[in-house]
Amino acid sequence: MSALSVRGLTARTVDGTVLLDGVDLDLAPGAVLAVVGPSGAGKSTLGLAVLGEAATGVALDGSVRIGPAELLGVAPRELRTRRTGRVGHLPQHPGRVLDPVRRVGPVLDELAATVHGRGRRHRTDRARAVTEACERAGLGAEPHLLRRHPHRLSGGQQQRVALAQTLVTGPAVVVLDEPTTGLDPVSTDAVLDRLAVLAAGPTALVLLTHDLDAVRRLAAAVPVTLLELAAGRVVRTGPAAALLGAPVPPASPPPSAAVGAMLEVTDLGVRAAGGAQLLSGVDLAVGRGGFVALTGPSGAGKTTLGRALAGLTPCSGTVRVDGRDPAGDRRAVQYVDQDGRSAFLDHRPVLDQVARPAVLLRGRSPADARAAAVAQLERLGVSAATAARRPGGLSGGQLQRASVARALLAGPTVLVADEATSALDGGHRALLLAELRRLCREDGTAVLLISHDPVAVASADRVVTLVDGRVAAAPQPVPAG
Repeated sequence: MSALSVRGLTARTVDGTVLLDGVDLDLAPGAVLAVVGPSGAGKSTLGLAVLGEAATGVALDGSVRIGPAELLGVAPRELRTRRTGRVGHLPQHPGRVLDPVRRVGPVLDELAATVHGRGRRHRTDRARAVTEACERAGLGAEPHLLRRHPHRLSGGQQQRVALAQTLVTGPAVVVLDEPTTGLDPVSTDAVLDRLAVLAAGPTALVLLTHDLDAVRRLAAAVPVTLLELAAGRVVRTGPAAALLGAPVPPASPPPSAAVGAMLEVTDLGVRAAGGAQLLSGVDLAVGRGGFVALTGPSGAGKTTLGRALAGLTPCSGTVRVDGRDPAGDRRAVQYVDQDGRSAFLDHRPVLDQVARPAVLLRGRSPADARAAAVAQLERLGVSAATAARRPGGLSGGQLQRASVARALLAGPTVLVADEATSALDGGHRALLLAELRRLCREDGTAVLLISHDPVAVASADRVVTLVDGRVAAAPQPVPAG
């Protein structure tokens, strides 16, 4: 019997837009399926459907079976019963599945109880399941993380905790949506190593990704079947090793055009609520029209720095934008969160939400703001028709580009983009990077791109690296003039 069987799977939004169109697939126990395709192809929709779920405003039709259990068309309570211990899901943004008010360890214990039973007499079995899940997820060397709340974890740590939550019930099928998103190269290697270990066992893996290099590297270790989607249809399938070519080396960075200091940060520090030092003595300068990439391992403090610059996290030290304190100026620094989906309200069209900053912060009329939003979104490869949907009708990559467009509609002096290319395929990544370069060149906006993406980092004028909350190397001086 197949671990996963999908027949005639179709997904439509409430306005009739087809997101998946008659998808069929079979996956044997222990097999690995890599689902690839451009942003908006339907990868995340397929991943949710394998769990018997759909985004808000999306209707499913067809059949999805995990072993003998049919998951589509059943009541929510019955769905939870059918898939418990059979299928696990690691979402594109793992932080969304972590309970913000509970420590990690008790949540893992509670999930283990759904399979191993509650009460003292099952405590040993639950503890063993938690320990094994943590080791398989790469948390074996960090047991102290189980005592923390999710907000005290880096993006990479949140991903490993979410993977442990996925594995603790011993599922037959695991769906992983962009599992290398937002990870530094070392963490990416660790994730791929863990997936190779998982693939050596009876667990079937469904890997939803735009990261073809990750698929190539995984296919070099274990057999991987490739399934490519485009506009919701399967366009090709076969062995990944045979279908994918050699990796494309990143382009050399363009020459810097930065002149004059636009963003100046001096001795910036951030402490956590419990007193732990997250950032210490950070000095940073980005020139007018400058494009700086901020890199570093997971947990180094990159997102904390980005949020501090935007005034979203209390900090010590000084931040100057064009020579002035940006406090009270909501336009000065715009921050693009790495989780594009959580940045939008579910009940309003994305286009309306993208246009809103131009009305609130720049005093433009609703009609002018909407026209500017349409133009900006189209430059980033998101059509007006797509943006007119609610967030549930857009892919993670489309929402990521819409988040950037919304920030640009505010007319910022400084744009801080946190992992803005993490959910994008190569073509849409190139569109976004070209738009950021245009913004620097024509408007003089200073861009700070937080990224682990080698191609995105290579497009910057300069790279600054954070390690353990400090700048690893002194920033280069900003040319005067």
